[in-house]
Amino acid sequence: MDINNIADFYELVPESSQVEKLGTGFTFTEGPVWNSDGRFLLFSDMPGDTRRRWDAQDGVRVVMQPSNKGNGMTYEVSGDLLVCEHATSSVVRERVDGTRETVASHFDGHELNSPNDVVVSSDASIYFSDPTYGRMPGFGVERAQDLSFQGVYRVAPSGGALQLLVDDFEQPNGLCFSPDESLLYINDSPRAQIRVFDVAVDGSIGNGSIFFDKIGSGDIDEGIPDGMKCDERGNIYVTGPGGVWVISPSAKLLGRITVPENVGNINFGHADWKTLFVCASTSLYSVQLRVGGDRLSYMN
Repeated sequence: MDINNIADFYELVPESSQVEKLGTGFTFTEGPVWNSDGRFLLFSDMPGDTRRRWDAQDGVRVVMQPSNKGNGMTYEVSGDLLVCEHATSSVVRERVDGTRETVASHFDGHELNSPNDVVVSSDASIYFSDPTYGRMPGFGVERAQDLSFQGVYRVAPSGGALQLLVDDFEQPNGLCFSPDESLLYINDSPRAQIRVFDVAVDGSIGNGSIFFDKIGSGDIDEGIPDGMKCDERGNIYVTGPGGVWVISPSAKLLGRITVPENVGNINFGHADWKTLFVCASTSLYSVQLRVGGDRLSYMN
């Protein structure tokens, strides 16, 4: 561990905790989400065009191939799975009954870039980021961009037209709410920063500002702010150079959970939500925490 504030960091990450490798040999892992009913983790391998699952009994196995180069995933209260697909430039819903529907694919008549990460608020609104990574070789299907910007969107609980929330990011990526959902944090990967916005009653966002800057240099080979989650106390866990950076709600860097590969995304899991699963390039890791993840609706 790389620690800036020892007492505060060890309140979250036990001094005895070790990063454990659960599986390896993948292309580039992303999008972890824990299924509490089935007691398994789903995660993506975008360049491998594969979705896998891990559980304590059977380890890692393939559950979907091809996967439309899926990336970020989350559950809704219904148990339906939301998936950001690079190859189709869509957010899709995979229902428990096995059917599939497109949640979002176009804005104002133009195809989305490549939805990347997704979160659902307590009122069932869907928020997702839309950078261009899925139009680049390897991580998606190389093709021209249809939109002229990279934005973050909201889908209302009732569905309908997409609501563009913000469009001035270089590459919006991971996003998460504060525990009371009054704030929405969004990464801008090339700018190596986290921005924070107030969330209004109608679900729109405003009063944006830089929450934390200089998470590395923005060089993808060094490690960038990519996946991001919030714990139940409001601390932010974000990928960056060296592993997972842990930042307090007051924007103080508490320390880093050191991981031997560049990290793509993270999420909480297991029965008490106190295990942090880490998707890091070719491998899947986990680390035990003292604190649980922010209880999103599907986690309750």
